[in-house]
Amino acid sequence: MAVVVAVDGSAGSVNAIRLASNEARWRREPLVAVTAYRTDRTAGVPGGRPISTLRTRAEDEAAAQTMLRDTVNDALAGGSAEVELRVMPGIAGHAIIEAARDEHAQLIVLAARAGISVLPGTVSQYVLRNARCPVMVVPAGSSAG
Repeated sequence: MAVVVAVDGSAGSVNAIRLASNEARWRREPLVAVTAYRTDRTAGVPGGRPISTLRTRAEDEAAAQTMLRDTVNDALAGGSAEVELRVMPGIAGHAIIEAARDEHAQLIVLAARAGISVLPGTVSQYVLRNARCPVMVVPAGSSAG
C-alpha cells in the first residue's frame, strides 16, 4: 500500500507533493510520485516547430525523470530519497491509475490547475472516475507545511 502523488512540474504539484508526504507519514505508508511522458509520435513536424526541436522517446523519458526528481526535491527540501519516483509512458490519467493499482494505493493526490475554472481538468476527471481509492485534489495556491 502507498500514497500516490501525480507530478507535472507545476507549482501546484509542489503543494500536492508536500501534502501527500504528510499523508504518507501519517498513514505510515510509502510515497510514490508519478509522472507520465507522451510516447506518441505524429507524422510530420508540428506547426511552427523546427524538426531539430523534436526529441526521441528516450529523451522524453529522461526529461520526465529529471523534472520529477527536481520537483520532488524542491517540494521536500532534498528529502526525495524516501520517495519512490516512477516515470511511466503514456497518458497522465492512465499512468496515475496504473501506478495506484500497482501500489494498492490508499490515496491519490492531484494538484488542481490554477485558473478561474472550478471544474477539474481532464486528468483529474479521469482519475476521479477510475480510481479505486480516495482521491484528494489540492487547490492551486494551497500549501501543506
